[in-house]
Amino acid sequence: MRHLRNFDDAATETDSLVTIGVFDGVHRGHQSLVRDLVERARAARRKAIAVTFFPHPDKVLDKTSERYYLTTPEKRAEFLLALGLDYVITLPFDESIRQLSASAFVDRLVGDLRMRELWVGADFALGFQREGDVPYLRAQGAARGFTVNAVALVSADDERDLISSSRIRECLRRGDVSMAREMLGRAYALEGTVVAGDGRGRGIGVPTANLAIWGEQLVPANGVYATWVQLGDDSYMAATNIGRRPTFSGDNITVEAHLLDFSGDIYGEKAELRFEQRLRAEQRFNGLEELVAQIDKDIAATRRLLRVVRG
Repeated sequence: MRHLRNFDDAATETDSLVTIGVFDGVHRGHQSLVRDLVERARAARRKAIAVTFFPHPDKVLDKTSERYYLTTPEKRAEFLLALGLDYVITLPFDESIRQLSASAFVDRLVGDLRMRELWVGADFALGFQREGDVPYLRAQGAARGFTVNAVALVSADDERDLISSSRIRECLRRGDVSMAREMLGRAYALEGTVVAGDGRGRGIGVPTANLAIWGEQLVPANGVYATWVQLGDDSYMAATNIGRRPTFSGDNITVEAHLLDFSGDIYGEKAELRFEQRLRAEQRFNGLEELVAQIDKDIAATRRLLRVVRG
């Protein structure tokens, strides 16, 4: 098992290189740091380990109830391990971790993981009230036999715009899934189970797969998107609506994907929804005829766009 939940299970007799962070989304900045760490670890014949947390410290300290995460803890570990790490350790961010001093945290890293190098972002800090900033950790390293590599943050297409999980959340909240993709290095994705809806789509000739999404993951802004739906080994173009369906006076936000060139019963199946581009904002129509006409335009736009992406 390479995804672990505590330091004890990761105790190693081999020296290691360690990186610490929340890594929500595992965006291009995270990827760059981890790839460099793994390359260095392989050259030095040492283990490559990432330490992360769940829940997100922001959720615990700010006590926000809104959807926030860019990935589930399991998906985050999957992305990190795919970069070549030997272990991902997801620690529970509870009161004991929150109040752990920087010195005590370093004790665990050096004692359990035999840490010889610590790789972090330039703005990193650990321990109670963020006392363990980079200068502090470098002083600890000089006394305890490890070095600290503070890595510069990665920028997006504009050098002034640094990539961060916070910026990606901002993009998704305004529906800019294209910029989110630029910073993530892949399409933003939601995973869920296909569940029964109210049948309105089928009733107007546009059946949809309604996805039950993890309640903590951030859903892009209401609107219509060109997406891909992954079902097992097969991928389908899909025009996806996120919103309250104002034409039908809906109350709850739903995620409904109309799979192009597909027919079949997929209730209960797991699906992954990947966002390529927002087509339009959610809007209310004056009756079914107007709604269906716009859906036809959305389907045509989805087909044109995704053929370009695939091609």
